[in-house]
Amino acid sequence: MSSTIVGILLAAGQSTRFGSNKLLHQLNDGTPMVLASAWRLNTVLTATLAVVDDINNEVAKLLTQEGVQVIENPLARLGMGTSIACGVTNKPDAQGWVIALADMPYIPETVIQAVVTGLQQGSDIITPVYKNFRGHPVGFSARHAQALMQLRTDEGARSIIQANSNSLELIETAEKGVIVDIDTQASIQ
Repeated sequence: MSSTIVGILLAAGQSTRFGSNKLLHQLNDGTPMVLASAWRLNTVLTATLAVVDDINNEVAKLLTQEGVQVIENPLARLGMGTSIACGVTNKPDAQGWVIALADMPYIPETVIQAVVTGLQQGSDIITPVYKNFRGHPVGFSARHAQALMQLRTDEGARSIIQANSNSLELIETAEKGVIVDIDTQASIQ
């Protein structure tokens, strides 16, 4: 087993509620959403990969230009669980995985670092909480490799978290960015 914690950026969504590819939407500073999310993850983790639905699309090209390893998920249309499985399958020997969503560009590096540190110190599953709302990213220890690689639903890893709720560690944070998921034009800050 590697001592590396791997960041997995889920960037294979279909943006159906947004009206266009939301991951290319420029935030207030002009940065495409997907790059803002990738930079934060990449700042903390030396091993980061992004899972996309098409290796030839604009999102994949932007990420590749930034030096992020890009993996294509041919089953992306079946939901987020397949993208998590795709990412973990690509790095199955990691010490753990920090799973982040490309449409959550406001998660501070300090929160990502807290999740990584928790995994390094033996946390099983770890995630931030803002005002009693569980947020992202979510860290999983190597113990969950098989379960993560078998995900096939659109619920992401919710079933794994529920089945292991007794070992879920919550990090209280005042950072609202851990729950800000941009699914519509109205949800942009």
